Amino acid sequence: MKQKIRIAAGQGFWGDLPEAPVRQVEGGPIDYLMLDYLAEVTMSIMQKQRSRDPSAGYAKDFVPLMKQVLPACVERNIRVTANAGGVNVAGCAAAVKDVALELGLHGKLRLGLVTGDDIMPALDELLDRGIELRNMDTGAPLATVRDRIQSANVYLGAAPMLEALNLGARVVITGRATDTGLTLAPLMHEFGWSPNDWNKVAAGTIAGHIIECGAQCSGGNCQFEWRSIPNLADVGFPIIEAAPDGTFVVTKHDRTGGWVTIPSVKEQLLYEMGDPREYITPDCIADFSTVRLEYEGRDRVRVFGIEGRPATDTFKVSISYTAGFKAVGTLVYSWPDAYDKAQAADRILRARLDRLGLKFDQMLTEFVGANATHGPLAGRPREDLPEVQLRVGVRAEDRKAVEQFAKQIAPLVLTGPPGVTGFAGGRPKVEEIVAYWPALIPKTEITPAVSIIEV
Repeated sequence: MKQKIRIAAGQGFWGDLPEAPVRQVEGGPIDYLMLDYLAEVTMSIMQKQRSRDPSAGYAKDFVPLMKQVLPACVERNIRVTANAGGVNVAGCAAAVKDVALELGLHGKLRLGLVTGDDIMPALDELLDRGIELRNMDTGAPLATVRDRIQSANVYLGAAPMLEALNLGARVVITGRATDTGLTLAPLMHEFGWSPNDWNKVAAGTIAGHIIECGAQCSGGNCQFEWRSIPNLADVGFPIIEAAPDGTFVVTKHDRTGGWVTIPSVKEQLLYEMGDPREYITPDCIADFSTVRLEYEGRDRVRVFGIEGRPATDTFKVSISYTAGFKAVGTLVYSWPDAYDKAQAADRILRARLDRLGLKFDQMLTEFVGANATHGPLAGRPREDLPEVQLRVGVRAEDRKAVEQFAKQIAPLVLTGPPGVTGFAGGRPKVEEIVAYWPALIPKTEITPAVSIIEV
């Protein structure tokens, strides 16, 4: 058993810095490269892509990235965990296999595929058997929006990824898996942790949580003394340096920008946090109130003392469904009286929409520069504002009503208050709204599948 492994975060979301994974591989020794691509809305986007093209439905950025790093990963025995498979894990793996063969890696690479998270084909059968998949926020049964569902994916945990690693996979590709599982699975594999050793599983879960958003824990988006953070243009992505006892150090490669500090790690720990004593994943319940942090040197924060509890008997399901249409229009009003002009334009717009008899489920106005971020707490003398952006959004089930709204923004340029600018993009675009439906499903209903492709 190794006494230390290094897991490097390479992507915090689909669209993160494309060069970051390459720099993690080339910047110093690592054992694993962890790549997190998926968010709740991403699954519906990928489902739409696949409905138009059966070969699509995964994070296509992942394939050219693998072309860049696979030779080094094979040479240096670096393994990869990624949820880039989206709703087409097989298609993603096939594309990676093609790249590997093109690179001359035949016989040198095993791809691990984790599927079973997509329950769209089974929805009707589940509902018929009384598994209602009630909305965790409202309590409503899923049947109320059944005809509008676009995607339904279970958050799988570390177990199937662990199985793939145990079978010798160098690159593990999953669909919807927990962000934390991408880091936890390598720790369990390397150190032989039992899935019932709740403290260690919780430690691996918190390690994954700290690095799942990439550079957000190594200087990016950091409030603490942000002006002092060095060289964010060359920000280093985080690395977990873990030991068999469940303790670990958060660090980054030498000679990279950003920083790893206790405040930067704390900020990431609080990300997406509810009750800190009950951070629930498929693998365990992690108690964030037990986390202890201390410095172990420059850009090295030691994390220890973590406790966990047994996992629940349910998986969380991420479901997306269509919920009408929306459009957002903007205009910028300049000094003098910028705020007054923007307010007047909003009143004029609303009066015209009323005259047309248009009805919306919601209409929201923000005055960016005056109240959009802090509302009435802004406290700035609004008569002195050099410019204010009027931003108006509507949503409705009726697409035609939203289209009519979109036609009413441009006329304000010549038929409203003076001093307007910033209308360079044409009419606001009418977009379909994708809403989020969180639910729970018994773990007994889900059977993850693991397969291996030999390159």
